[in-house]
Amino acid sequence: MAYNMFSLVQAKRAFGLRLQEQINVFAEVVPLPISELLHVILAENIPLALAIHTEKARSELIIMPVLVELRRLMNREISLFSGIEFNVDPLQGLNGVCDFVVAGSPEQLILTAPLLMLVEAKNDRKA
Repeated sequence: MAYNMFSLVQAKRAFGLRLQEQINVFAEVVPLPISELLHVILAENIPLALAIHTEKARSELIIMPVLVELRRLMNREISLFSGIEFNVDPLQGLNGVCDFVVAGSPEQLILTAPLLMLVEAKNDRKA
């Protein structure tokens, strides 16, 4: 089973995950200012992405601009990958193409550890 086939319930069961639901988990995080360019891009892109109403539209029009802004804010000291195959352990279903991967290395040509996060633009569905 590839990454995109897991529901939250299946991932919890398969990997012994424990969910910690918290309200305001980021309440103490100080927001960083974003560029005027990102404000303009999102003002234009969000209504369009919502009107198109597909995972691909949300991925391209909302998530990618935010991740590019993150990379800019991090002085390009992180790398950003889109639509790459990331096969960690196919026997456990940890394989497939990820919408986005962010790594803690400035090396952009090859995915290099450490891996910071995987981002999936999911459809509207229940876990």
